[in-house]
Amino acid sequence: MEELTVEVLRAWARTALAELARARTEIDELNVYPVPDGDTGTNLYLTWEAACDALPKGELTFTEAIQAFGRGALLGARGNSGVITSQLIRACGLRLDENLPRDRENGVLADPRMSEAAAFADALKYAADAAYGAVAQPVEGTMLTVARAAATGAMTAANDGKTLADVCLAAVASARQALTKTTEQLDVLRRAGVVDAGGAGLVVILGAMESVLTGRHVRVDVPARVEPQGESAESQDGPAYEVMYLLDAPDDKVGDFRQSLAGLGDSVVVVGGDGLWNVHVHTDDVGAVIEHGIDIGRPHRIRVTHFADQAHHHEPAPGRAVIAVVAGDGLADLYAEAGARVIRGGPGRRCSTGELLQAIEQSQAPEIVILPNDQDSIAVAEAAATAARQDGIRVAVIPTRAQVQGLAAIAVHDPERSFDDDVVHLSAAAGQTRHGAVTIATKDAWTMAGRCRIGDALGVVDGDFALITEELETAAVGVVDRLLGGGGELLTIVTGRDADPALAEAVERHVRRQRKDVDVVVYDGGQDRYPLLIGVE
Repeated sequence: MEELTVEVLRAWARTALAELARARTEIDELNVYPVPDGDTGTNLYLTWEAACDALPKGELTFTEAIQAFGRGALLGARGNSGVITSQLIRACGLRLDENLPRDRENGVLADPRMSEAAAFADALKYAADAAYGAVAQPVEGTMLTVARAAATGAMTAANDGKTLADVCLAAVASARQALTKTTEQLDVLRRAGVVDAGGAGLVVILGAMESVLTGRHVRVDVPARVEPQGESAESQDGPAYEVMYLLDAPDDKVGDFRQSLAGLGDSVVVVGGDGLWNVHVHTDDVGAVIEHGIDIGRPHRIRVTHFADQAHHHEPAPGRAVIAVVAGDGLADLYAEAGARVIRGGPGRRCSTGELLQAIEQSQAPEIVILPNDQDSIAVAEAAATAARQDGIRVAVIPTRAQVQGLAAIAVHDPERSFDDDVVHLSAAAGQTRHGAVTIATKDAWTMAGRCRIGDALGVVDGDFALITEELETAAVGVVDRLLGGGGELLTIVTGRDADPALAEAVERHVRRQRKDVDVVVYDGGQDRYPLLIGVE
């Protein structure tokens, strides 16, 4: 391919996500810098997944696609490597949009100031510079070094008049070469006998672009450990906490803010723009890091990680099982991927106490969390919990009344926490998720919203019928507006088995136009009866 289009972006997103999933564990095992917590591969995967999830389906202009992808990466960035990657994505996208202005009607170049190859190389250079600028104290031998090497290789190829695919090949080759040299550039890597984990992830991402542009599958093998030289990297000292948060703040305040954080810790990275920033720092003074954010703006989505608690977090912890009642094949996959055991239920298919008890027994876990995910299943779950407790099993029922509440709960599940703390976190996440849905009336009836007739579109808000309209789209938009009326940062849409894809796309467009502060994710749930399930966190 010799043209950068929305289709190329989508293909790159999918390919890179699959490759990061394949390489995730290997990259985790390389992770010794800046903290040997073994999660760089996981953080890169989650950051990229957030960017992919933010890329809307349906017709998009190139500008809309790269803006959504970059924003998704910014909002979903995890860890030091994820935050830097989000800056690379966002900056590269912004530069491409500047270099390749396209006609919004047909997507063709409206003002071809430079070739696609030159534009891509220039965007890589701009992104590398932006990533260096986002880090308070840049260190060589990291993914920053790899990013700059990729940009240099691409610029050299572009200046020689090479094609877009050849420019990408040059970028990947230069990045691979730079990655192998990181072991000797950074002492902690040399002592551990590894290349930089973040740099390895970046090579995987660039390799995915090479696959897309050349049409040949490019498998990037993550370099294995070599013979360590010197003291083990795990013995290094450093700050005890990782602090991350989103910050609403004026762009002109961020430069001084970034430098002030450098006095409170290390691994300081502040990325973003246009009033929204993602802040990352390793520190011993959590309160001061947050207070500095308050001084210039509004910190939110604050996440604090104690490194000592995370030392073995990537290893599965035995002893606790989450059992979820699900209403569709897609929902079953979502819960299973999050680590839950699933039982089919939902409208027209109620689960039984016996099914829950069987699932509890099969788990062989001494601690059980149940997510009933609809009003009628709560009583069934409580009955099963009572029976299981008689056998000495600790069981907690989180009173989730909707599938989207269960999704919010399972997202914060942490088997490393104590049972009681985990239950509190799951309960809080579910309780802070307002829920709604749309459906079609199957009979004439009186509802909380008035009389409905067969074929009417019905909007459900927090379990009650709140809207009666002629069109599902009108009902869905009405439900979303009511749910967001009380605030919210994340809108989750779960599509039903026979739902028209245009319905979710219309709702997503409405939210992106009216509420730019709200992140939107869409899942294929496959549930019956409800074309859309909707949640707001």
